[in-house]
Amino acid sequence: MSSSAFAVLDVFPPVVAEDLERVEARLAAVVRSSREPRLTEITQHLIFAGGKRIRQMAALLMFHACVFPGRDPRRSDMIDVATALELIHSATLLHDDIIDGSDRRRGQESALRRFGLADTLVAGDFVFSRAFELCARFEEEVVRWASAACVSLTEGEMLQGRLRHNPTVTLNDYLEIIGRKTASLFELGARTAAYLAGAGTDTTDMAAETGHHLGMAFQMIDDLLDVAGRPSETGKPISTDLRDGNPSMPIVLALERDPELRRLFSKGALDDDDISRTVQRIHASGVLETVRARAESHVGLALERIRRFPNAHAREALATLAQRIATRSV
Repeated sequence: MSSSAFAVLDVFPPVVAEDLERVEARLAAVVRSSREPRLTEITQHLIFAGGKRIRQMAALLMFHACVFPGRDPRRSDMIDVATALELIHSATLLHDDIIDGSDRRRGQESALRRFGLADTLVAGDFVFSRAFELCARFEEEVVRWASAACVSLTEGEMLQGRLRHNPTVTLNDYLEIIGRKTASLFELGARTAAYLAGAGTDTTDMAAETGHHLGMAFQMIDDLLDVAGRPSETGKPISTDLRDGNPSMPIVLALERDPELRRLFSKGALDDDDISRTVQRIHASGVLETVRARAESHVGLALERIRRFPNAHAREALATLAQRIATRSV
């Protein structure tokens, strides 16, 4: 299984640990399914580079948290759903690296740098297609939820692109971006998991809300680590968002307080000295604790809902995972 700061298998129910292994095997089979070796090479390069697997962990835990003890009505189906979530996420990473011109991903050379733009773009399309191939056999509402999440992802990417290097970007703009780009996939996994577990509409909606809050918190901490983390731990260069002009939460909050930061952010390409000065100004602005507090608030909202799911063992493991999101350092 992939190495990850979230591999808290000591607190996972054995059935969930087993399902995570089954998803890894399913991913390997899907990746090897292409008749073109180049596609297999590119997708293996990304998918087995040590990603966090947080989306599939959260979805599998949600499934088992929503199953009443003694029942696991659609456990095998959930394996395909968790696999599809990781594939969709991986496809977006391949495309994001093209958009951002990224050199590094998951502590190694990005697919873009290693394989080139054209092949990386096609590989992203291949991975998306394999994800929907897994989803295609499910009920109409499940396919509709997956499609809506992917539409949301693309809209979030366009909104983020429209607001790159824009010093007037607001906190509401930022929340809209990450709600579409990040939280939508967490929400999809949680909603589908509860549905496959046989939960009623109210519980399924509550699961989706839980996924939303987990996704929001996850992205906020990711943004925090971009200006306060260590590249040796995060697997990517510090200040990627600044270099790309992406309006992360620390940047957006600091822009409101610092006219010089607004000038630097609107410059476009920043050199290393600009990046260093900008990071220092973000730290000096005092916004980093605000970002962490906001993430912890979303985790708190998720925990309020998690406590109401029926399966105690999986519920507690999901709560632990939620808490790790707010305190992670990678």
